[in-house]
Amino acid sequence: MAQLPSVVLRDPSSPLTATYVPSAGMICTSLADDGVELLGQRRGLQAYLTTGKTMGIPILYPWANRLSANGYGLDGGAVTLTPGVGGVRSDEHGLVIHGVLSAYPGWLITEQSENRLTADLDFSGQPRLLASFPFPHIVTLDITLADRALTVETTVTPTTAASVPMCYGFHPYLTIPGVPRAEWTLQTPPLRHLPVDNWGIPTGDSEEWPALAEQLGDKIFDDGFDGVAPGGVFSLSGADRRIEVVFQQGFPAAQIFAPGTEDLVAIEPMAAPTNALRKGGYGTAVPGRPAVSAFTIRVS
Repeated sequence: MAQLPSVVLRDPSSPLTATYVPSAGMICTSLADDGVELLGQRRGLQAYLTTGKTMGIPILYPWANRLSANGYGLDGGAVTLTPGVGGVRSDEHGLVIHGVLSAYPGWLITEQSENRLTADLDFSGQPRLLASFPFPHIVTLDITLADRALTVETTVTPTTAASVPMCYGFHPYLTIPGVPRAEWTLQTPPLRHLPVDNWGIPTGDSEEWPALAEQLGDKIFDDGFDGVAPGGVFSLSGADRRIEVVFQQGFPAAQIFAPGTEDLVAIEPMAAPTNALRKGGYGTAVPGRPAVSAFTIRVS
């Protein structure tokens, strides 16, 4: 397969670079500090393109993680989601997962410079996308690399009288190269933990989660949270390297994923908890008032 064109952003003040592939769903495939890769590569871009296996920093849109059934209610009606159709994918249990934009090629670059990239995706004229998410709107990603930090701002602008549910998220897979996973330190702010069932769907219970700062050791995480305050800081550190994920605004929920089989930790900003598109409890972008969210990955 021919290599897809990529955009390399360069921090004017440091050797930090970020690589995006717009025609593969605006995925960030690399965040490197003087050539040292800080993103989990997993099975690579090819597997993302062919099977939707995530890597780097993908956008999960219009919903992050799983839904408890293959459809959701809509103003007295219902939307049916069919795995394999219109970009819908399912997990090992057959639950639809991570939205419909995996490797989606239709992003349009509207601005590009040495350290900034802006791109739009207009749902309005895309029947394939509207079939799964019938809310005409434009989603804009505005990405900046400066002062040793990658900032991703997402704006959702309704294009009709319909409000647009905010249930999306991002999936930054982070790694601390050259340091054993067991010696990495994970830090979180105080949160509200959302226990899940065997299929990864929140049960409806919740429990307070005090601020955490501890070595990973052999711990495994696949945990959802809400109650993330604006500006909440999560971090992964080891030896002399620290990577912070700052939930600047519009991301009140989070997922932390640290499998025992891979040297990576995903700290995932989410606009709503898992399954919110079915259960409710999400915000909306209202006509005339676009919804803006932002997160920053800071490397020190």
